[in-house]
Amino acid sequence: MKLASLKDGSRDGQLVVVARDLGRAHHAGAIAGTLQRVLDDWNFLAPQLEDLYAELNAGRARHAFAFDPRQCMAPLPRAFQWADGSAYLNHVELVRRARGAEPPADLHDEPLMYQGGSDDFLGPCDDLPCSDREWGIDFEAEVAVVTGDVPMGATPEAALEGVRLLMLANDWTLRALVPAELAKGFGFVQSKPATAFAPVAATPDELGAAWRGGRVHLALDCTLNGVRVGHCDAGAEMHFHFGQLIAHLARTRKLRSGSIVGGGTVSNRDRARGWSCIAEQRAIETIERGAPATPYMGPGDRVRIEMPGADGTSVFGAIDQRVTAPAGA
Repeated sequence: MKLASLKDGSRDGQLVVVARDLGRAHHAGAIAGTLQRVLDDWNFLAPQLEDLYAELNAGRARHAFAFDPRQCMAPLPRAFQWADGSAYLNHVELVRRARGAEPPADLHDEPLMYQGGSDDFLGPCDDLPCSDREWGIDFEAEVAVVTGDVPMGATPEAALEGVRLLMLANDWTLRALVPAELAKGFGFVQSKPATAFAPVAATPDELGAAWRGGRVHLALDCTLNGVRVGHCDAGAEMHFHFGQLIAHLARTRKLRSGSIVGGGTVSNRDRARGWSCIAEQRAIETIERGAPATPYMGPGDRVRIEMPGADGTSVFGAIDQRVTAPAGA
């Protein structure tokens, strides 16, 4: 099934069930008002939502209405936890090589991961307010999962069973602020604005055979200012699958339902597939030509991130965002 949260003036939005083709939706308030409520009681509430989903797809839902992604918050508008891995080693190797840094010695054995802010996510069509082009504004197109409860010390196989929903993310990064923060040895804070998510979260079964081995085997399309810059395969080169990423996070603590885990910037070695963040293209330019040529984003620039299914239709809907100057700037 597919779920979304509509803007209603509250911090958690109003849960709706969305048709498979993303054309129609139906309020789910009679079952659960918010997505977090469903995640907290998944085994009882999810089957009821599945019944409504079947009615909606069959055209029998009495109060269905046109689905408008512009009215959506992130599917889970705020979460108890947001942790982002870096499972695509080509991305890590390129970016570090461009700045003359060696990759971690255990890069192939243990995931890189950071913990981000999760109290205020951006909706799929919300602008990113950012006043300074010199901060190096960059998008990062990713696949993410939402978990149920996962016990501390879970194996990757057991952790994978905790995946409840799949989403697309735009993990915005202010590249020029990263070096100073990392130099302090304490990770990202100011260099990571609010992350955005595509309008719809989908259960893994919605992807059919494309969801296998803890990976999404579909292409992720990225368009920058109307020009497609990426068509990267999200499955084949994901070195750590989502079960491994979740298990890494749960090594020393349990995870509660509603935790979001990202797979990192989708990246392929085949350059014909393009790129899922500007930093990667700039890294290639630096390695091959000695200096980057592609500029980072600034006010007025627009990015669109979307994943077509096997039939060519959008699985999650699109992240479609502009960079704007903050109000009053």
